Amino acid sequence: MRNLAEIRERPGTILVLGNYKPGIQTTLDFDFLSGKDTPSIVGIVSASAKFQKYFWGKNEVLIPCYPTMADAAKALGSVDWMFNINSGRRAKQSTVEFFEAFPEAYGGHIFAEDVPEQHAIELYERYQLSGKTLVGTAGVGFLVPGFLKLGVVGGVDWRQVQHNYLTQAGSVAVLSASGGMINEIITLVAQSGHAMSFALCFGGDRWPLTTPKDAFLAAEADPNTTHIVYYGELGGYDEYELAELMKNGDITKPVTCYISGVIGENFDQPVQFGHAKALAGNQSETASAKRLALEEAGATVAKSMVEFKSLVNKLPSSDMKEDGMSLDNRSASLFTSTISSEKEDGYYFVGESLPKWAHDGDIAMQITAALLGRKPRSELTSSFVKTVFLLSVDHGPQVSGALNTIVTARAGKGLVDSLAAGLLTIGSRFGGAVSDAANEWFKGVSEEKNPAEHVEAYAKVKKYIGGIGHKKYRVGLPDPRTEVLASFVKQLPNHPHYDYAKRIEAITTAKKGSLILNVDGTIAALMLDILETEEQYTKQQLEELITADFFNALFVIPRIVGFTAHYLDQKRLDEGLFRLPDSNVLLSEND
Repeated sequence: MRNLAEIRERPGTILVLGNYKPGIQTTLDFDFLSGKDTPSIVGIVSASAKFQKYFWGKNEVLIPCYPTMADAAKALGSVDWMFNINSGRRAKQSTVEFFEAFPEAYGGHIFAEDVPEQHAIELYERYQLSGKTLVGTAGVGFLVPGFLKLGVVGGVDWRQVQHNYLTQAGSVAVLSASGGMINEIITLVAQSGHAMSFALCFGGDRWPLTTPKDAFLAAEADPNTTHIVYYGELGGYDEYELAELMKNGDITKPVTCYISGVIGENFDQPVQFGHAKALAGNQSETASAKRLALEEAGATVAKSMVEFKSLVNKLPSSDMKEDGMSLDNRSASLFTSTISSEKEDGYYFVGESLPKWAHDGDIAMQITAALLGRKPRSELTSSFVKTVFLLSVDHGPQVSGALNTIVTARAGKGLVDSLAAGLLTIGSRFGGAVSDAANEWFKGVSEEKNPAEHVEAYAKVKKYIGGIGHKKYRVGLPDPRTEVLASFVKQLPNHPHYDYAKRIEAITTAKKGSLILNVDGTIAALMLDILETEEQYTKQQLEELITADFFNALFVIPRIVGFTAHYLDQKRLDEGLFRLPDSNVLLSEND
């Protein structure tokens, strides 16, 4: 078991495996009330969401979620502890996956009941014997007051944390086989005027990962612990090991204990109590026999819970003071925004105050930060976005979006109506092909597709490839916009998506000169490469951006400016209601 002094020196971080909101929130409350600057829980392995909201004090905090252990390891690098709240069926496999992903981790707590005994034995032999600290199974965890709360030990309500002095280091070690009873005993100890050095629940299964012997030896080695309070049950032989340690002088600190289950001795046949281990198969496993063994070894043994409480009351008291902090009246938000906020000193946008943005005067940087949800790491990223916007602001009044804006404005409608009319035309045939193109290049590179087979697959179904083709420009008559964008290739160390798009273009233009890599396809390819090389986006993150239609935003945002300009232009000209002349409409009659 890990040295308690080392835990107090470096409590470490926790990765949660599975979902159990009360168990996670109680750890965050413990951390906050203990005065920590940041939560010890740094992630949750769960496919339920990208983030989960919890309270940090009275404010909310987002805890990142990772669909797999590999994703968590890639994002976090290292963590120290595991809080495993998966089912008993998944407990072993998920624990193995954790230590494979985080081999330097100290250990963890397995909360689940009904873990197969063979699995528990394998985990003990594989990890506990090699120096890891695993607590459980079928227990409530491990607590070092003020430093580490691994599980629901001590309760799940912040008031229990506060009223039982779980944030203040003391001198009494509380050890128990029962998860329910350890919380009762912690309360008993606190109400008696004592603070704990640590608390540990072994769990009620037959093969605990941390045994009573392990915990007693840890208490003996801990300079902060002066007294041990122990709650045991009928069944098993742990108490005989503890008695032997006391007789041999390995345990010298005073032990106050109670062994429950004497009632079982009144039955003719052995009675199975709540825990798997709580069954006295013979006389030596009875509560009375184990009480006697501990008493003969020097422990102070209570014959009832009333006497147990009285004995605990007699332990040397601690100087404790409950702080007046309250976490009452917390209210969860209805939605989350990481983009902007209003604070006492003003408005903030993507982490910086609006006056600071205004002082810096870089609208391209501000828009790029808005799109990414954070400031870009590379100046090349914002430079590319600025160039895309300058090239995409407008392409003439003939195109669908501008025309719809103009017609709506001339019908006497206002800015918002006219702008919406133009924006609603954006789609796969007009302006909305950047995301389609990004999807083509991303899949081509990530799936290592053969460009020729890629083209042939579309040719067979007579479909166009997103990002390929132009009505005006062709081989020999290049689009000047793509030439400007192509200059960014020289500034990138790697550009696999752009290279793939150009290989597609080489095949399509051999078939028809107008099937060039157009501006949408160029923007998509280069943006993928910049995000991957300059912003260190993963394949998964790029795929999420494609799904979210991020790449089409590179067209929509500048085009809003162009549509607005057309609207204002029509208001200045005031040409009146637009109506197509009959000569521009083919009127046909049905037979």
